[in-house]
Amino acid sequence: MQAVRATGSKIEVRLAKALFARNYRYRKNDHSVFGKPDLTFKRYKIAIFVDGEFWHGKDWDKRKHDHKSNSEFWHQKIERNIQRDLEVSLELKRQGWKVLRFWGSEIENGLEKCLLIIENEIIKRKIKQ
Repeated sequence: MQAVRATGSKIEVRLAKALFARNYRYRKNDHSVFGKPDLTFKRYKIAIFVDGEFWHGKDWDKRKHDHKSNSEFWHQKIERNIQRDLEVSLELKRQGWKVLRFWGSEIENGLEKCLLIIENEIIKRKIKQ
């Protein structure tokens, strides 16, 4: 676990570079926003999280029993991550933020679709201002 980085993962960087190439400017891991989203558009109150499948429990009900060693530790850790993600999303929504969460595989296999979702949300927020 020591080698796992909290910021700057390959998928996070790939999404950020694609947004930058389309002339969108954002903040990375902004400490002033609750939950420290991976990317934020403060002007439009959009918070983007890039979640790794393993750490954030994608298909957790199906994959829960994949852990063969130290399974109790991993169950507690990943279930707490899932719970924390929900708490962060709810709090940001309460504060008026739009929360977008993408799985790493969504970005790897469908970057264009993810970009369109983000762009559509930016356009919606621009119109509201």
